[in-house]
Amino acid sequence: MCWSATADLAAGAGIAAVGVACVTRARRARDIPLAALPLLLGAHQIVESLVWHSGGGTGPATVAWAAIALPLLPVWVSAGVLCAAPRHARRRLTIPLVIGVVTAAALTFALATRPVRAEIRGHTLGYVVDLAHPELLVSGYLLATVGSLLLSGDRLRLLGLLVGAGALICWALWELEFVSTWCGFAAVCSVALYGWVRRRPDAPGRGN
Repeated sequence: MCWSATADLAAGAGIAAVGVACVTRARRARDIPLAALPLLLGAHQIVESLVWHSGGGTGPATVAWAAIALPLLPVWVSAGVLCAAPRHARRRLTIPLVIGVVTAAALTFALATRPVRAEIRGHTLGYVVDLAHPELLVSGYLLATVGSLLLSGDRLRLLGLLVGAGALICWALWELEFVSTWCGFAAVCSVALYGWVRRRPDAPGRGN
């Protein structure tokens, strides 16, 4: 897949449209944070198109992209899954939420105290951040995002399997550009999230 400013802009607009459809079809208030995730991911891809146009570097678009990708997503996803999950699953879902908050705090500190730089590498973008204990932070990030989906006790488990498999594929194929390609793949997975929203019942059932 060839990524470029045009590709990111087109993908961002398309995924944002999916997000509008998800929010419009959401029947429960507690589903809205997760249903709105494609809106965030679509905006994220549009921001990356600005990173392309600026030639990478350390400008505002790069910082905005990193702020969404690194500290915001693990909290948003884990909190959104917790809100939407059936009551019997919510206790175990506090674990990935706590992990997400701690990971996000560490990533926020890193972004506030160290520069983040985007590098154009052929048809992909690489993001360079000086992180302390990167392996631990990546593990916490994936536990908060993929882990919360897998623990949801809902059809979201299928989305978790899809995103988890995508993360492994992106890591294997584009190790240096993993963050960029994984976030792009996660945005495309928003189509699967729309299917989840469509199948949600109109009113809370017993145990929800």
